Amino acid sequence: MKQLIQNFKSGELYVDEVPVPSLSEGFVLVENKFSLISAGTERGTVKVAQASLLGKAKQRPDLVAQVLHNVRKEGLSATLKKVQTKLDSLKALGYSTAGVVLASMDKNHAYKPGDRVACAGQDYASHAEVVSIPQNLVARIPDNVSFEEASFTTLGAIAMQGVRQSEPRLGENVCVIGLGLLGQITCQLLRANGCNVFGIDLSDRLVDLAKELSADDALNRTHANLTGICESFTKGFGFDSVIITAATPSNDPIELAAEILKKKGKLVMVGAVKMDIPRDPHFFRKELDLRMSCSYGPGRYDTTYEEDGADYPYAYVRWTEQRNMESFLNLLSKGQINLKPLITHTFDIDDAEKAFDLVLGKVQEPSIGILLKYDGRPSKLTTKIALQKTKATPTKNISVGFVGAGSFAQSYLIPNVKSSGGRLHTVVNSRGITSKNVAEKFGFGFASSSHQDAFDHEEVNTIFIATPHNSHASLAAEALSKNKNVFVEKPLAINYEDLQKVIDAKKISNGILMVGFNRRFSELAKAIKGNMAELKEPVFMNFRINAGLIPKDHWIQKAEVGGGRVIGEMCHFFDLMQYFSDSRPIRVIAESMQTDNTKYTNQDNISVTVRFENGSVGNLTYLANGDGSLSKERLEIFCGGNVSIIDDFRSASISSNGKEQKLKISGKGHREEVKAFMEAIESGGADPIPFESIVDTTLVSFKVLESLNTGLPQTIDAVSN
Repeated sequence: MKQLIQNFKSGELYVDEVPVPSLSEGFVLVENKFSLISAGTERGTVKVAQASLLGKAKQRPDLVAQVLHNVRKEGLSATLKKVQTKLDSLKALGYSTAGVVLASMDKNHAYKPGDRVACAGQDYASHAEVVSIPQNLVARIPDNVSFEEASFTTLGAIAMQGVRQSEPRLGENVCVIGLGLLGQITCQLLRANGCNVFGIDLSDRLVDLAKELSADDALNRTHANLTGICESFTKGFGFDSVIITAATPSNDPIELAAEILKKKGKLVMVGAVKMDIPRDPHFFRKELDLRMSCSYGPGRYDTTYEEDGADYPYAYVRWTEQRNMESFLNLLSKGQINLKPLITHTFDIDDAEKAFDLVLGKVQEPSIGILLKYDGRPSKLTTKIALQKTKATPTKNISVGFVGAGSFAQSYLIPNVKSSGGRLHTVVNSRGITSKNVAEKFGFGFASSSHQDAFDHEEVNTIFIATPHNSHASLAAEALSKNKNVFVEKPLAINYEDLQKVIDAKKISNGILMVGFNRRFSELAKAIKGNMAELKEPVFMNFRINAGLIPKDHWIQKAEVGGGRVIGEMCHFFDLMQYFSDSRPIRVIAESMQTDNTKYTNQDNISVTVRFENGSVGNLTYLANGDGSLSKERLEIFCGGNVSIIDDFRSASISSNGKEQKLKISGKGHREEVKAFMEAIESGGADPIPFESIVDTTLVSFKVLESLNTGLPQTIDAVSN
C-alpha cells in the first residue's frame, strides 16, 4: 500500500509502498478515503526532522536530557547506538482520517466491514491507504456526513476539548487567539454553544474568514486599537474566557489574553505557545484561571484507554476522546458546523509531497484545510513486499526471519546476526512502515506485517522473536512446530499454560531453542565462572539491581502483556544464578516492599532467595526506588575462599589468597549470545542454554509471584521435556 513517509534523519518526505498494518485484538482495520493534514502540528514535526542534528537537539532539549542520562547509565557506546537507531528511522505523518472498515477485532463487536468511520491517533491514523486503529479512537460517521468532512474529526475533537475546558455558558463572551484551522473550528463550536465570539490573528485573510463563518467580530493582532475594541465588545468587563489556539514561540498570546480577560476569567491553552506566565499585573490581581486542554480529551496518553480499549464509565467521565469525536460528527450531521469553506486544497496521495510544499511555505498560496485523497482499492494490499537484495553475502547457511523489530532488536540482535554471517531474509512488524524501515536499514530481502510470511517461507530456517512478552510462547511454539531454530527474547512465557505450549513443541521439534539470557555469555561472567571451575563447592550469590522506576502504565508492568518485572526482567538473574551455581533451583521465597506511594509497584522492590540442588544460595535484591547515580547491577559471588564482583558488566574483580585481580571488559553478552546460537545451528550442536535450565528459570519467576501472594516458600519441581 502507499504511505507518506518522512526519514527522520535526512528529513526527506516521500510516498512509498509499505506492507499493510496487521490487525490485532482491540483494533479496527480501515481503508482510508481522506486524511487531513494538520498544518500546525505536522509542519512542526517535519521541520524538526529537516533540522540538523544540532537543530534537532535545540528543539527537543527533553530528548537531549534523556540521552545524557542514558550515557551515565549505559555508557557512551551503547547510547550512541540507541541514538543512531532512533535517528535512522522512518516516521509516519498524520493523525486524522476517514474511511471504510475492512475488518475489525474490536472487543465490543461494534464495527463490521463496510462501516464508514473516522479515525484518530498519531502513528495510527496516518496518511496511508490502510490504517489499523485502536477501537477507542474510531467513531462511526453519520450517513449525511461526507468522508471529506469526517476526516476533520480528530482536529474537531481537539477544538471541542478546548471549548469544554473553558466551560462556556449561553451568552458569554469568548475570545479565540489564533484563527488557523483549529481556531476556525473552535469559533464555530462556540457559536453553536450560543456564545459571543471574538477572534484574533496575525493574518487578515484568516480574520476575514472567521468573520464570514463564525466570529461576531475579529481583528488583526497588530490593530492599533485592539484592546479598546475588545473592551467595547465585552462592555468593559473583559472576556469570560480566552482560548489560545495559536502556535508560536512568542509569549504574546499569554500576555494579551491576560490583559483582555475579566477578573476571575478562564484562559485555556490548546495551541503550542510560550508559557512564561507574568504574575503582575493581570494573573495575580485578576485571579485568572489557567487551564490546559489535553489534545482530544480524557483518555489521551492513557495506554489503557488508547491501546487496550478500556473505556471510562460514562457516568463519571462524560466526555472521552471517542465521545468528543462522536459529538463533533453529530454536530456535522446537524449542520451546526460548516467545514466546506475550510477545505482549500485536495491532493491525491501520490502528490502528498506537493501538499507539504504548501504546508511548509515552499509554495506561496493561501491555504487552510488540506486533504489527501485515496481513490479506489489500495494499490498493493499485501502483508509482504520484496526489497533490493543486500549486497553482503552470508557466510553461514542460516536464513533468518525477525518477528518484532523495535529498538532493542535493531540495537542488539539484528546487527549481531548480520556480523555473524546470517542471511537477513524477512523482517516482520505490526506496522508496515517499521518493517520497511528496518528492512532497508539492515538489508533484509522482505518486509512484512505478518509473522506467517517468515514462518511459512521454506528458505527461512531460523526465527528471532522480539515482540511483546505475551506473544513469545505462542510464536516460539509455532516456529518450533515447523522445525525452525528459535531465538526468543526473554521471558520465554508469562504463565504456566504458555510454558507448557513450548515444552510440548520442543519435544517434537528438531529446532534449537535459545532464550535471550545474554548475561551468562558476557566475557566477565565467563571469566568468573572459569575461575571457580576447580573449586567444586556451592556458591553464595548476592545480586543487587538498582533497576529504576518503570511507570505503572508501561506495557511491561501489565501482567497480561509484559508479565510484570518479576517475569519480564528478573528472569535474567535467575538464569545467571543457575549459570554460576551449575545447579538447578529447588526452592524460592520472596518478600516485597509494602508502600502507600502509588508511584511504585510493590513487586518492583523485592528480595528473593533461591536455594539450589547442590546447596548453593542466591539472593536477589531488585529495586525501583533507588537513585540513578548508583551503578545499576552489582553482583557478588562467594565460593571456596574466592570473591568475585561484577560492577555493571563494565568491570570486575576476583579476590583470592589475599590478592585482587581486576578485569575491565565492557559488555552484557548480546554479541556473544547471538554468536553461540548461530554456531550451534551451524554445527548441529546442543542448545547453548540447556532447555531444562530455561524452563527452570521461567518456573522460578512464576514461583516468586506465588511466594509473594502466599507468604510461603515455594518448591520448584523438575519438569520433564
